[in-house]
Amino acid sequence: MIWTLQDYPSSMKNLNEETRKKAIDIANSMVDEGYAESRAIPIAIEQAKEWRKNASNQEVNEYKKHGKPTQRSKEVKQYENNPERLEEGEHVISHEDGWAVRSSKAKKPSHVFQAKEEAIKRGREIAKNKGTYLIIHREDGTIQDQYFYKEANE
Repeated sequence: MIWTLQDYPSSMKNLNEETRKKAIDIANSMVDEGYAESRAIPIAIEQAKEWRKNASNQEVNEYKKHGKPTQRSKEVKQYENNPERLEEGEHVISHEDGWAVRSSKAKKPSHVFQAKEEAIKRGREIAKNKGTYLIIHREDGTIQDQYFYKEANE
């Protein structure tokens, strides 16, 4: 199903307009990438709430005026190595531009930060939302710390 501002999951009904719009956009994108709808919806809601909490008023107003929830393609994309990214843990690794957050089987990082602390914070958020794990690496690639998170619904 493709969600719109007129037709969206009932779990989004209590979100304010711009947060709902962002959640719809995130959920559509996640399902388009191969996530199951039942898992994409709660993660999208949490990420939209986090976005709203951290976004400036200017960013929120700009998104409210011009942001349009993405329309999912009719053909669902599949990852080469793993169609279900939600099962993968997150890794904080050294990157040429600082520190990166990357799913365990991904070829490219999802986020890159200058400071390691920022990468750890984002990696922890993603791993908690997915109910998987976070592995933090040292600059030489060895493991510094590991954190395991239970499923969000447990």
